[in-house]
Amino acid sequence: MRAVYLVSGGVSKFTKARHDKTFQGIVKEAVDYTVNDLGIEYKNFLELTDGSVASYFSDHFQRQLMSGIMAQDYLGLCPKPSHRVEGGGATGGLAFQEGYKAIASGYMDLCCVYGFETMSHVETWKGNEFIALASDVSFDFPVGGFYSGYYAMMVVRHMKEFGTTVEQMAHVSVKNHRNAYHNPYAQKRQKLTIEDVRQSTMVAWPLTRLDICVMSDGAASVVLASEEGVRKLEKASGQTLPKVKVTGIGRGTDAMRMSDRPHKKVPLLSFEKEADYKNLKYPGIHSFRAGRSAASEAYKNAGIKNPMEELDFVELHDAYTSSEIQTYEDLGLCRYGEGGEMATSGKTFMPGIDYGMKLKEKPVCPVNPSGGLIACGHPVGATGLMQAVFALWQLQGTIAKHFKDEALQVKGAKRGLIHSHAGTGTYVTVSILEAA
Repeated sequence: MRAVYLVSGGVSKFTKARHDKTFQGIVKEAVDYTVNDLGIEYKNFLELTDGSVASYFSDHFQRQLMSGIMAQDYLGLCPKPSHRVEGGGATGGLAFQEGYKAIASGYMDLCCVYGFETMSHVETWKGNEFIALASDVSFDFPVGGFYSGYYAMMVVRHMKEFGTTVEQMAHVSVKNHRNAYHNPYAQKRQKLTIEDVRQSTMVAWPLTRLDICVMSDGAASVVLASEEGVRKLEKASGQTLPKVKVTGIGRGTDAMRMSDRPHKKVPLLSFEKEADYKNLKYPGIHSFRAGRSAASEAYKNAGIKNPMEELDFVELHDAYTSSEIQTYEDLGLCRYGEGGEMATSGKTFMPGIDYGMKLKEKPVCPVNPSGGLIACGHPVGATGLMQAVFALWQLQGTIAKHFKDEALQVKGAKRGLIHSHAGTGTYVTVSILEAA
């Protein structure tokens, strides 16, 4: 299997609505950013690229099937090979890994992966209905299956099982919105307090409006390359590329219907013991077995033994503040049951940013320095690729160049993790990136 490098990435502004461009135009905006950052002419990019992967979640939002090939045509990449990936909220992460596989297998030397969603074309309630179609429409959907209800149910169980509090969840919202304040591509750049989060409109108890991500329009793209592909790009640009290596990928799955998920023993990471979880029914509805499976595989491939100590930052799928807390545990950043405490500890915050609250400990591994889905936005097909772009810039040390603000740069970052999550944990991807 060949080495795979992430060499460039770009994003559009994530926003509530983009009425100025079609989805093809928004994708082109992200790809243009990617190509410009490579330092080559667009015509050279078209000549050198072997193919692509298109990432978008729903055909419903733009009322158009085969949107991926329309973007491919608009970008000028026809007749080169491409395919569309769809996997709910994990669509972008799955597409990233499909691009990885194209390079690792030797099928391509240069692969462009682009993702998008234009969710503003429908009313919010209709968008929630479309998203809810990613639940079992014969079983879950008829009994009110909007996702905020599912996640409310899951966090209530987490609260009962582990003592998690609404204030701990609110810490996640304050952190991610304050991070996004320094991210010019983010949709919601706000300075919030715990009180702001708790006093915002209640959606599904205990989740308020500021505990939940919003629908967005946006696009993101990356270029993945083999060593030969890197050489081709460096020859075309006349410069050495500050590339990042993809050192491990992992995927996990689980049953669509939570009632079908069996209770078994917790799959242990290398630093955990069976005695840690002797009384825990797993996965229950408080945890995501697919997330633990994906993390375990990615860590094994990348040689990671203790993620909290060995990772410099994490960009994870925080569609809800509660799911960020749950994912701390799935990724092994802390033990199951300790996610709420971690959310308030300060370990997952950025150093040097005033969050307007007193934190008990210093930052160790910043989580969602970009602002995450809650604050940066969640145009579903673009989200996992947005994480890859921001992780690339972190590992290149170029946040100040792209954001015109160095507040979100993790100093000396050498290794990061990106995490995509679908449904109530039906598909999950984890990818490990390292400065080459």
